[in-house]
Amino acid sequence: MKDVKIYSTPSCHFCHMAKDFFNEEGIKYEEFNVAEDADKRAEMMEKTGQMGVPVIEVGEEFVIGFNEAKIKELLEA
Repeated sequence: MKDVKIYSTPSCHFCHMAKDFFNEEGIKYEEFNVAEDADKRAEMMEKTGQMGVPVIEVGEEFVIGFNEAKIKELLEA
């Protein structure tokens, strides 16, 4: 199984949807709260150029926002 990371904030509706999806599907993930962790926020922006969340990293690929179909595709690849 590929490593899954999510860069999120506590108030982000789509972040909550993504984490609910991971939990329902039994997908283990590592979460980084970029509202509180400036280093992870800088890392996210450096990797993707994005300031918005969620940014979901599946293996070496990134999904910007919550795109269930794309996440499933990357996990199955």
